[in-house]
Amino acid sequence: MNKIYSLIKNLCDKSAVGTISEAADYAKSQIPQNAEIKDLAGLSFAATFKGQTDYTLMLEAHIDEIAMIVTNVTDDGFVQVNAAGGIDPRILPAARVKIWGKEPVFGTFCSTPPHLSKGEDECSDISDMYIDTLLGSRAKEVIREGDYVTFAAETVLLANDRVAAKSLDDRAACAILLELAQRIGNKKLPVNVTLLFADGEELGMRGSKTATFALEPNEAIAIDVSFASAPDVSKEKYGQLSKGALIGVSPILNREITNRLKNIADENELPYQIEVMGGTTGTDSDAITLTKSGIPCGLVSIPQRNMHTPCEVVDLKDIKSICDLLEKYILSGGALNA
Repeated sequence: MNKIYSLIKNLCDKSAVGTISEAADYAKSQIPQNAEIKDLAGLSFAATFKGQTDYTLMLEAHIDEIAMIVTNVTDDGFVQVNAAGGIDPRILPAARVKIWGKEPVFGTFCSTPPHLSKGEDECSDISDMYIDTLLGSRAKEVIREGDYVTFAAETVLLANDRVAAKSLDDRAACAILLELAQRIGNKKLPVNVTLLFADGEELGMRGSKTATFALEPNEAIAIDVSFASAPDVSKEKYGQLSKGALIGVSPILNREITNRLKNIADENELPYQIEVMGGTTGTDSDAITLTKSGIPCGLVSIPQRNMHTPCEVVDLKDIKSICDLLEKYILSGGALNA
């Protein structure tokens, strides 16, 4: 699992939002040379491995992350931002960030000391908060409106093979795609396999829809994260760390793909959990199923704590078991041989 942790750390320690392409560039550099790489809109790209038929199975994860965008720079070096994705203002006071100006600028969100607080809610609206750059009047020379801001958080290995990092949503799934690329790169494949690293999921699933339109796969599996157990999360809304993949069940998901994933897991004694959703899933599978005349799609999710924070947590054992499940699904020919 050291290799998977290394992939995760290298992906999460980098950024990918808007025109900031660090993580996407790294992902592309890890694709075996025998894959055909296709650049798509934004940061999206796809890597295709040729199989023995014209049938194409696509596996998808999103490469972008939640971020912010500069709306104002004050004369004394403070910066205001707005959200580019699902930012929770409650996590922002004292959070460390990186501003992608003419040169990188590290700053911290201002936080009123409890001694001076009057009990008011200082986290009600991100647009009312300030980032302290410590640059003073020089800030306007380096930072401009429209510059991107990302969280600055170190990836760390925790007890019991668990990892804490920013942007594990969805870089943990991107690490799965990269691990699969290494595993299948030199194997004889029954179908074409396309690995899609999609942009813009955090901004309304834009990249997966446009990329899938261009790629026209016969079937797809989206890989994302979902809620893991925590003291303040109700049991009906979470999976558990260390218990394997969350296989999605929803009216919009293809039941044949879902059942094949479950059968392969059962046959190979791979752990998994069932995640039932009554309608849409909140993942790129929603967009994929609506592309062109509709792409049959399944969903596999990684249990994750602290979603949309700089300290998201996943279990490496879950990620490895998902890699094993999807590798066997690929080599079985996917739904083509169901």
